[in-house]
Amino acid sequence: MRIVTRADFDGVVCAVLLFDAEEIDEPVKWVEPNDMQKGKVEVKKGDIVANLPYHPNCSLWFDHHYTNQQITDFKGAFDIAPSAAGVVFDYYRGVFDRDYTELVRQTDKIDAADLSQEEVRHPESYPYILLSMTLSSHQKSDEPYWNRLIDLLRGEDIEATMADPEVKKRCEAVIRRNTAYQQHLMDHTRMEGMVAVTDFRSFENPPTGNRFLVYSLFPDAVVHVRIRHAGEEPDKVIVNVGHSIFNRNCNVNVGLLLSRYGGGGHAGAGSCTLDRKNAEPAIADIIGALKKNEAITR
Repeated sequence: MRIVTRADFDGVVCAVLLFDAEEIDEPVKWVEPNDMQKGKVEVKKGDIVANLPYHPNCSLWFDHHYTNQQITDFKGAFDIAPSAAGVVFDYYRGVFDRDYTELVRQTDKIDAADLSQEEVRHPESYPYILLSMTLSSHQKSDEPYWNRLIDLLRGEDIEATMADPEVKKRCEAVIRRNTAYQQHLMDHTRMEGMVAVTDFRSFENPPTGNRFLVYSLFPDAVVHVRIRHAGEEPDKVIVNVGHSIFNRNCNVNVGLLLSRYGGGGHAGAGSCTLDRKNAEPAIADIIGALKKNEAITR
């Protein structure tokens, strides 16, 4: 039995819970949602898919993304919930050897972006938030770290996890990176109406950092669009869109909007991957729809 998930904090915590609840005898398979949507991921009988779109070959499926709802029968659980980890936790409640209540509560908070200005500005004071920022699916070479974090969170409390030398080193790097990222956001973000647009396509390696910081720096924005090259796929452009977590006046269902371009996500956040040569018209359409700020349907 194998876990198939994505390399964000929610995906890692899903894996923590599933390792405890099921007999997992293979390494985690880490994949991107867009690859799953496009049928690029080999999923086999016995696999448990979590925090990703459904795959008909899997034996169990857990998710919470609005655009991933299924009308077919499946084994597992789906709910429009703050996190996929919360869906897994509820499904196996009473089975776990350890009390994961606080870990899941924090995962809900982080994945739903239910954060304060203080938490966004100073994540170094909030261990779960800082820890979540050490995870990025952009670097496949980080797979040993993702697996290490699963082991730590299964067996240690948050204090011991944060004291792990590798975790500590990565947290220190996050703090430095967040400082630089703030300046990158200021230099490469423009306002189009109430839409903050950050275009990082001038970078061969797009800067990364605190994904919530833009909402604090641009308080008039109700939604943020971030555009970047797709790293190992130079012919692709990735567009991330998210409602402001402070100025909650965006009426557009982001997941539905981006599903028109082969992406998806939640009502408040999502992403899509575009062919580089055809990206401009799609990006203009996405920004135009967000500027209108009207509710949309499929």
